[in-house]
Amino acid sequence: MEDAETHLPTMIQAARSAGALIMGHFRPGQDGTASGTILKKGPDHPVTQADLEANEAIRSLLMASTPNYGWLSEETVDNRDRLHKQRVWIVDPLDGTKEFILGIPEFAVSIALVEEGRPVCACLYNPAKGELFTAIAGKGSRKNDQPIQTSRTTHLQHAVCLTSRSETGRGEWEPFQGEFTLKITGSIAYKLALLASGAADFTFTLTPKNEWDIAAGTLLVREAHGQVTDKMGTRISFNQPSPKLSAVLSSNGQLHPALLRRLASVPVNPDRYAAPPPTTATT
Repeated sequence: MEDAETHLPTMIQAARSAGALIMGHFRPGQDGTASGTILKKGPDHPVTQADLEANEAIRSLLMASTPNYGWLSEETVDNRDRLHKQRVWIVDPLDGTKEFILGIPEFAVSIALVEEGRPVCACLYNPAKGELFTAIAGKGSRKNDQPIQTSRTTHLQHAVCLTSRSETGRGEWEPFQGEFTLKITGSIAYKLALLASGAADFTFTLTPKNEWDIAAGTLLVREAHGQVTDKMGTRISFNQPSPKLSAVLSSNGQLHPALLRRLASVPVNPDRYAAPPPTTATT
């Protein structure tokens, strides 16, 4: 089998092609909430024409050169044949759709190549800011082709945590006020890239996410000397039968033990996108 890194040029091409399509729809500083191009996949879960076009561009490029690989994407109906593949593409064609709709340049194209549960090659691109992040297992992480690494902050009270705009709006970060600096940033994929580059010290979410949200970012952080686990400290394995993750914690590595202690007794939030349980008929 080919070395994973041989796929990186095609991954970059796919990310840039998707980014160009996305930017054709992006309106900086303009709220496009009322646009007729926005569809709904569920409560508070929008999808746009840009998501769909980007997904098709990435899939066409990657699968043309690797027809025997599996495929898992937010914008493609899941094919469980991927579970029998040694290598799988895990893709979010536009992570941060809400920010994209609001005209906020905090979104990213996220592409990861996963081998036997581990990300081995990653490409994450924010076309609005011209930021291209890449990582190869065992060979480090880069931003615009320059090496990057996580921060070396060692105390939580001095740390900067990247927080979700929607989670902040729902009050989910209020219990952590005053413990560290909170900085609202869209897209968990983009948060992980920023963390890998040392622009912040950690991020976490207690709201369920999916593998495609974090697969590329996980390798970026790990190869930049940081850590990504669930909130109990368990390493995340990808290409699972259900791509749903209950919680994600990512840090510069230095802060990970303190964060695990802090979050150990904090409950995860319910899955807001899950189908409601069936009602029991009464007679």
